[in-house]
Amino acid sequence: MKNYSHAALHAFTKETLQKIGCPERDAETAADVLLSADLRGVDSHGVARLSGYVRLWEVSRLNAKPIPQVVHETPSTAVVDGDGGLGLVVGPYAMQVAIEKANNVGTGWVSVRNSNHYGIAGYHAMQALPHDMIGISLTNASPLVSPTFSKERLLGTNPIAVAIPALHQDPFVLDMATTTAANGKLEILMRKGEQAPSGWVQDKDGKPSTNPYGVKEGGALLPLGGDRVHGSHKGYGLSAVVDIFSAVLSGANFGPWVPPFVAFLEPHPNPVGKGLGHFFGAMRIDAFRPADEFKGQMDTWIKRFREATPIDGQDRVLIPGDPERELETKRKKEGIPLLPAVVEDLKSLAQKLEIGWME
Repeated sequence: MKNYSHAALHAFTKETLQKIGCPERDAETAADVLLSADLRGVDSHGVARLSGYVRLWEVSRLNAKPIPQVVHETPSTAVVDGDGGLGLVVGPYAMQVAIEKANNVGTGWVSVRNSNHYGIAGYHAMQALPHDMIGISLTNASPLVSPTFSKERLLGTNPIAVAIPALHQDPFVLDMATTTAANGKLEILMRKGEQAPSGWVQDKDGKPSTNPYGVKEGGALLPLGGDRVHGSHKGYGLSAVVDIFSAVLSGANFGPWVPPFVAFLEPHPNPVGKGLGHFFGAMRIDAFRPADEFKGQMDTWIKRFREATPIDGQDRVLIPGDPERELETKRKKEGIPLLPAVVEDLKSLAQKLEIGWME
């Protein structure tokens, strides 16, 4: 596995997106979102996804030059239509709408329709941090997940991200799928030729499986918990809330009608809405209490949890965001490792679009 610099991968990603017609500013934003995933160790949602966005554009499922706009609003809420654009561009636009509303009235809530895959949820939530706000980011996704007790694929991995600032400590950043594992983790296992852990996948008959190709072969990802005994009904419930907030609320497609990002599924022939949906929230801390008081107590909260006595074999207790932040520091210095299969995919993309590849 070879490491590539953040700057080189960012430039390659930006050039690729400009080749399919994205304006420079949009290509820059989209590259920022994608590379943030690679820096933070969410390799399944970084440059490994780049060819997937190009594929959507090639089959006319992605508008490279969208004009996202607010189509309905109140002082604290809005619905944004993404004009069929990259979620990597529509998401930051909608989050800024939420932040502006929070600046004006204390909180901002934006539901989005007519978008596409928006990268890692955490990127969007963290946009609120410099404004002394709490950020929230949700999205629905390709229908690859079976509800508890079902063989049908009706939901996506439907992530939840919440970013909370602190005073001197690093921020609290939760970024999690509502499945036991995201589909991108299976893609990584396929590239490595490894089996999936128990509790990630069921086969087409609803039986537990460790086959990383199980979803491609008609099976499904499992909600967080894996099975009913281990609380999969809770993961199912969280995923359902994300789907409703992101899509039923905005007029996007929901459940099995969500347009898939994965290449092995075709869009539903009878959509119930427009594109894919997201949901964003921004909460101004001083709408509740003085920001520095809150952030000072967040410091206390974070320090206390980090000081928790670890179980045998563990060095320390982490708070959400710690592993990603540590990897980001390391990868900015040492480069981003890419699996050989990802490198070959990007080289093919470079050749097709007549872009230089870094060696």
